[in-house]
Amino acid sequence: PSCFVPFRRDPDFVDRGTLLDQIRERCAAPASRVALVGLGGVGKSQLAIEHCYRTAKQSPETWVFWAHASNTARLEQSFREIADQVKVRGRKDPQADVFKLVHDWLRDTKNGGWLLVLDNADDAAVLSPADDGGKLSSSSALQQHLSRYLPSSRHGSVLVTSRTRRAAMQVVEESDIIPIQPMHDVAAHALLRRKLGGIREEDDSIAELATTLDRMPLALVQAAAYIRERAPRCSVRQYVEEYRQSDSRKTSLLNREAGQLRRDEAASNSVLITWQISFDHIRNTRESAADLLSLMSFFDRQGIQDALLRRPSSTANNDSFEDSVITLRDYSFITVTRDVSTFEMHSLVQLATRTWLESQGQVDKWREHFIASLCAALPTGEHENREKCQALFPHARAALAQRPKDEESLKKWALLLYKAAWYAWQQGRAGEAEHMSTVSMEVREEVLGKESADTLSSMGMVGLARELGGKYGEAETMHRQTLARSEKKVLGHEHPDTLTSVYCLAHLLAHRHRYEESLVLYNRVSAGYEAVLGKDHPTTRACRQHYADALALAKQEQGQPVISPTIADGSASARTGKGKGSKLRRGLAKMGIRSLKPSAR
Repeated sequence: PSCFVPFRRDPDFVDRGTLLDQIRERCAAPASRVALVGLGGVGKSQLAIEHCYRTAKQSPETWVFWAHASNTARLEQSFREIADQVKVRGRKDPQADVFKLVHDWLRDTKNGGWLLVLDNADDAAVLSPADDGGKLSSSSALQQHLSRYLPSSRHGSVLVTSRTRRAAMQVVEESDIIPIQPMHDVAAHALLRRKLGGIREEDDSIAELATTLDRMPLALVQAAAYIRERAPRCSVRQYVEEYRQSDSRKTSLLNREAGQLRRDEAASNSVLITWQISFDHIRNTRESAADLLSLMSFFDRQGIQDALLRRPSSTANNDSFEDSVITLRDYSFITVTRDVSTFEMHSLVQLATRTWLESQGQVDKWREHFIASLCAALPTGEHENREKCQALFPHARAALAQRPKDEESLKKWALLLYKAAWYAWQQGRAGEAEHMSTVSMEVREEVLGKESADTLSSMGMVGLARELGGKYGEAETMHRQTLARSEKKVLGHEHPDTLTSVYCLAHLLAHRHRYEESLVLYNRVSAGYEAVLGKDHPTTRACRQHYADALALAKQEQGQPVISPTIADGSASARTGKGKGSKLRRGLAKMGIRSLKPSAR
């Protein structure tokens, strides 16, 4: 007996917990069939190679065979090589059925135990049987009846590597599938260190790179090869910094071949190209699944709600959606969470999908679809919407990097960022609120003009965010600009949005101990709210309370005796400045900060 594996053993192989033990135990069972299923580049073939060498060492009386199963022609060639390796009689006869010859040899107990690996068995059509009335050529017969040529012999085992469960299940039972996930942290760090050779790197840098690349083995090998080639002028930290510059830089780095010697010569050594081959296959076999993958690639990688992805409901659409989900799960491109109504993806899969869409000229279409879906789903930032906003906010954060080209989509993008900034402001996240509202403001100025009511809404949010972040001078400037445009050119003195600008400026001035000017503005806005909203409206009462607070603080600062003022509902209001930011947020939220209806156009 001999080990006929067409790859050298990897001296840098890293044991991945109990995976090899699972493979060994399952393959040791009589007539066993086992499949390793997972993403391309996740290390399935490397595990199979290591298992083969360990089997040959621990059980030298066992034959070990390797067959390339990516397509019919390569599988037929592999079976011919096996026939030559064991010198099967009749193999040189041009009319001989080499598949049957190998099958019969494997069934014969006199030949001893054996292990057969079917590597890259990704296409179910190569493995699945079908009835054609017996009118097939030899190659076609293999394509249609391969499962009949894999004997279930107690002295033999079959190990399959595949990217899809559907293909693997043409050979094995579902219970025989071992899902292969990206490496855990310890293994990923060890693989990087081994592939970097003598290059010394800090543990933190190694951990950061492993996390950045989703602990995907092929991507880690690619990165290590790039760094080794350029050392000492390139370090792990520099690679991470380069990688994070942009999607285009990520793509450039991950499209580089890794020089991986233990992969099928027909397989790419680039993780992106490896997956894009699968994307093409999905598009050709189930276009709706490719569309779903395209849309999902723009969301944050976690917490992707199925409600964001579905078309208007109908039984047919629902069935199509579920079939598409099954296809993407089958390829390990998505996972369904315990919540069952949300999905997760690897960030590298999302990047590969967007890169593929770019090459297809489809990226703008799906970016616009993503923005429209998320904008429609994200509510305004009031407290009562907190839970829904919290769930969707990571996707809004992801949308920041997805500026569309179409003008209508730009308007939706600006509205989306405005609503997200509102939520961030309510939660006290000054930096994110300022960033999102500033982008929203700039886009609205560009598309709608500086005097648009929607632009003013974004300007007001920028002012509030800057105030929250302690940038009081910049906040005051923004509030004054917003107020000037609102009352003189756009809305008029008594419009609720104008009054909101006055309210915000009054609050800021009080916070900066400029009480005299603040009280004048509070008087004005209180009268305005009473006229427009009514004296018992929550915003009117909140504004009067703020006026009372500012008056008390002004007297306190001047050394005058202070009697705790109250408003109609009896609440005390002699306070220090502490907590006023959240109080203002509650007050403004009651009227929606600024009327959002114009923005929803």
